[in-house]
Amino acid sequence: MENVKDYHRQLILYCSLAGFISAWAISGLLVIVDVISGTPAGTFFAVIGISLGYSDPALAQYIGFILHVLTGTAAGNIFGQVSLFWSKIAPYNSKEGLIKGMIVGMALWVVLFVPLATFGIQPRLDSFAFSAPNQDIYNIASHFQGLYPIIIGGSLVFHLIYGALAGFISGRMVEIGMFLKVRSNPIAKP
Repeated sequence: MENVKDYHRQLILYCSLAGFISAWAISGLLVIVDVISGTPAGTFFAVIGISLGYSDPALAQYIGFILHVLTGTAAGNIFGQVSLFWSKIAPYNSKEGLIKGMIVGMALWVVLFVPLATFGIQPRLDSFAFSAPNQDIYNIASHFQGLYPIIIGGSLVFHLIYGALAGFISGRMVEIGMFLKVRSNPIAKP
């Protein structure tokens, strides 16, 4: 029984690490989107920090980035913990992990991103269109005016990519028994 507990801890570790890696990957894609859209690199992260009340765009960018990576890591951890109690969502291999991770990514989008964007970030940006603390924040807020539907739709794609990456990576770690010293891997399905 003790070995099973160790393997369950490993599953949580795999999913947490996969969430961390996936959050970094998505962060890189978000910077590319910033560059393509003509905004300075890191604007997405600055929006997160600005929405939390940081009026210095550079500091807001770092705060937003750190929170984004921490959220991705926490989401991966929750994926691992839910997998322990609901085995149908567990990423037992990379193929299953890919599909199940996309389900997790969609759930993350519905439960976390859409409410935060709808009730927190977008209203705050809209308020900055009329009374921003400085010109930089006004420029950032005005860039996002009228883009809410595009942001929501695009974020679904990014959450699906995040989930696919997290599921694939955690499933692959389960397959190879990463961090395990024994040859047999009771987490993986036979």
